[in-house]
Amino acid sequence: MATVQIRSCIRTLSTGARVDKSLAKWYQSLWQPKGNEPPYDHIVQLGDPVLRVPANPIPEKELKSPEVQFLVKHLVKVMRAYKCVGLAAPQLGLSLRAFVMEFKDDLRDQYTKADYKLREMEPLPLTVFLNPVLKVLDYEKVTHTEACESVRGYRADVARYREVLITGFDASGKQQELTVKGWNARIAQHEMDHLNGIIYTDLMNRKSLTCTCWQAVNANSGRIQLSFANK
Repeated sequence: MATVQIRSCIRTLSTGARVDKSLAKWYQSLWQPKGNEPPYDHIVQLGDPVLRVPANPIPEKELKSPEVQFLVKHLVKVMRAYKCVGLAAPQLGLSLRAFVMEFKDDLRDQYTKADYKLREMEPLPLTVFLNPVLKVLDYEKVTHTEACESVRGYRADVARYREVLITGFDASGKQQELTVKGWNARIAQHEMDHLNGIIYTDLMNRKSLTCTCWQAVNANSGRIQLSFANK
């Protein structure tokens, strides 16, 4: 099946039975060039309606379909291109309940040993969840700084549960479950929020919201350009 046909089928899954389909389509038509349709190669930004509605479950009969397999591969491709640790289908413009996560060990170099330990970080191999369901295992909340590629250029403190259980289906359509704690539990909760129309700015300590490049803005007399592409 051609890539264009696959993308078209994915969009049909994404928008099927969505009552606000016409509104979202009209809104996107105001600025979206023809031919540039989801799943995108870029990550959509806060303000795009797709980030604010609960995503559609993927019909179980479609879990092994070429369309869903394409979506999974595309999510992984874009996540790695942006060098982020998680990505949900709505962030590529598709209202479907799917996300991917990956926390590589080489990211350890970005943190001090003390910070790595404080945030309870540990490597997380590539993990795919289709139609995931989250259950809280430890209701203690831990606050750390969080960012999101759909709110590019900012970060803030967010309280998250320490340990959660995710159940759902893997990339091959088989049932799976995963218990994660610490930083990986934070990643899972962040991506689950995207599937429910929630963004970390809804949960953050508002006074902690910070522009990640504020020092560069001052050093360059305000002449800073923020790119929303991965290059």
